[in-house]
Formats: sequence, structure tokens, C-alpha cells
Amino acid sequence: MSTGASNPEYVNARVRSRRAAMLSDEDYRKLIRMGPSEIARFMEETEYEREINELGTRFSGVDLIEYALNRNLAKHFDDLLEWSEGKLYDRIVRYLRKFDVWNLKTIIRGIYTDTDPEEIRTDLIRAGELDDGTIDRLVEVDSIEDVIELLDGTIFAEHLEVAFEEYEESGALVPLENALDRAFYENLLADLGRPQEGPEAKYVEFLEAEIDFRNARNALRLARSGSDLDPAAYYIEGGVLFDESDLNRLVGDYDALVDHIAENKRYGDRLSGALDRLRDADSLIQFEHALDAALLEYADLLSSVYPTSISPVLSFVLGKEREVENIRAIARGREVGLDETEIEEELVIL
Repeated sequence: MSTGASNPEYVNARVRSRRAAMLSDEDYRKLIRMGPSEIARFMEETEYEREINELGTRFSGVDLIEYALNRNLAKHFDDLLEWSEGKLYDRIVRYLRKFDVWNLKTIIRGIYTDTDPEEIRTDLIRAGELDDGTIDRLVEVDSIEDVIELLDGTIFAEHLEVAFEEYEESGALVPLENALDRAFYENLLADLGRPQEGPEAKYVEFLEAEIDFRNARNALRLARSGSDLDPAAYYIEGGVLFDESDLNRLVGDYDALVDHIAENKRYGDRLSGALDRLRDADSLIQFEHALDAALLEYADLLSSVYPTSISPVLSFVLGKEREVENIRAIARGREVGLDETEIEEELVIL
């Protein structure tokens, strides 16, 4: 645990200048009309210039774009940690473990599908707590059991060991992926309590929202899948929207599940448009993107209300994630020949 005073005013001033340099929705619409080489040239005229130039001798096309995006993301979040002190540093370290979760899910999926290690590396974002040596060893192992063994001593090991039994029975990755999410959120909420006011209360409120949206996503996926999986096994504690009995009751009734989200006072108005679209949707992708956009709006709101809290940092992290995911989706979509409308459906646009 880091000691000493926090320095949110300094960090948030730096974050605001970085946020101002991020791409706009109009930029995404320009990129949709470009091929991968044009996208790379566009990025060279933005704050991705250094990464594109440094990596351009080794990679090209979508690989160049993806490596540049991931390196840039890691650079920004390394900077966050370098600027931060005290409790703020500890909060940011904990939150950035979400990229450990991303990397571990990517590695486990890669092993499951027998993907070449180099392809797995393309998707890794080295911005979490696991060091490069550990990540490189994880990419090279042959089995999911080996992954769990290498993670001994981390916050993920115990959850993965329990989930591994269910994975062996079902052959599905969902128990392992959900175990990673649970470990992450339990660690985030540890020792926070439930403050009723002030910046710390808004931080907890944001984490509750992120957990609620994760549970909503999991519940809606289960409802749409029609599977007989136990909903309680995919429940993450810490939110305010569901308890386990809610999930068990609602997961078999898709319309009732959507109504439950809509009736919640905290989120109903904010998600009303997304919920309307969900009722008519053929897939969950648009609603999942709407959840992502709503969470980003929520963080933006909190950062304006509490500018000297961690909220502006969380808003920046989510915004930067959104930028990277949008550019990646555009580049991959263009590579496989999707039309502009199909690509735009893959984007989170506010």
C-alpha cells in the first residue's frame, strides 16, 4: 500500500490535456471510410505518431495499427501511475488490473482455440500489474491449467482454481472468464466500505455502476442464449441492480429482465434509449455498446461534479479504452470487408 498524500489536482490537470487530444466521433466516421494503410497514415498525424513510426519497420496494415494502439494505451497508463501518489496511486493500480483481466482472457481464449502465440500477443495490452516476463511465459504455455499454476500468488489464482472444475465439466470458457471478473471487482471494492458522501462515495458509485452493467450484460447473454446454465454462477457482488435471486428469477424472461433494468431509478432514465433499442434488437451488440457508452457518460458526469477526485482519471481510462477499441474495430472491419454501416454498429459512439 502506497503511503503519503494523494495529488488529484495535479494528475487531473494532466489527464484533462490528454483527454483533449483524443479522437472525436467525427474522426471515427472519417476512419470508417479508410483502408488499413490510410488509417495508419491518419494515426501518424495524431498522438499515435511515435508508436506508428517506431513499429512501422516491423509491422504493417492491421498488425501495425493494433500494436501501436496497445503500446500507446500502456504508455498513457504508465504515465498515470508515474504522476500519482498516495491513495490515488493505489486506486489507479487496482483499477488498471482490468488490463490483467483482459490479457488473461485473451491468453486463455488463445490456448482454448489453439491460436499461435504471436497472434495472441497482438491483442495484449500491457497496462496492468502483471509484468512482461509473466505475460510472456503465460503466452507460451500449452494448457489453461499451466496458466492457473503460473498465476499462483496473484488475486486471480483462487477464483480460477474453483472455476477450472466447472470448465472441465462444461468445456465452456465462461466460468473462467467470470472468475477473472469476480477477482478483479472483489479486489477493487475491498476495504472501501460504503461512504455516503464526498469523492470516495462517487468512486464507489462508479464501481457499483460498472458491476451492475457487467451483471446486466451477463444476464442478458444468458437470457438470449436460452441455456440452462446457473445464473448465480455468473453473478458478481457489489452492485445495486441485481441480487442473486433477481438473476435467477429474471434470466429466463428476457422482457422482464429488460423491464427490471428500466425500472431502476439510478439507471432507468440514462439507459432509456438503449433499452428501447434492446427490445427490438436481433442481437445484444448494440445494447452492450450502449452500456459502455452509458458507463462512460456516468464517469464524465462524476468527473465534472468531483473534479478533485479519482473520477476524471476513471473517465480518461474509459475514454482511452473506447478510442482504442473503436479504431481496432474499424481497422479489423475494413480488413475483412465489412461495409460502413456494419462497422459503425461495432463502435461505441456517444
